[in-house]
Amino acid sequence: MSLYECVFIARQDVSATQVDSLVETFQNVITESGGTIGKTENWGLRSIAYKIKKNRKGHYVLMNIDSHSDAVLEMERQMRINEDVLRYLTLRVDEHETEPSAIMRNKGSDDRPRGRGRFDRDASSERPASSDATAVPADAAPAPAAEVIAEGDQA
Repeated sequence: MSLYECVFIARQDVSATQVDSLVETFQNVITESGGTIGKTENWGLRSIAYKIKKNRKGHYVLMNIDSHSDAVLEMERQMRINEDVLRYLTLRVDEHETEPSAIMRNKGSDDRPRGRGRFDRDASSERPASSDATAVPADAAPAPAAEVIAEGDQA
């Protein structure tokens, strides 16, 4: 048997209980063929980078699967048929992660550094003045633009 990770996105219109029933349906396909589901993470309702079938958000779910390829193909077939599943991706992996995924680790954490707002600037963050060699005097007239005449043009 091989190890797989499957992530699917369900429509934003379905409720959390309907997402759980989708997960149970896909788990039954795997377990009926002799496979096992190691870990299931529900990442919740998240924004999608672009619209998929008129949806801007979706319920994300990750499943770690230990099964034969036939069972995974049957699960993917049922995902294609189900109108509540927008997208899915199944990857074969060498080993499953035992700790929570990066999404779950960062879900409750708000320790990421924030960018500074435009009113939070101090004097040290201002741009340094340009050097005298490249500075143009304020009273200097702009240089005239050279006229270019193409070969076929007559003046």
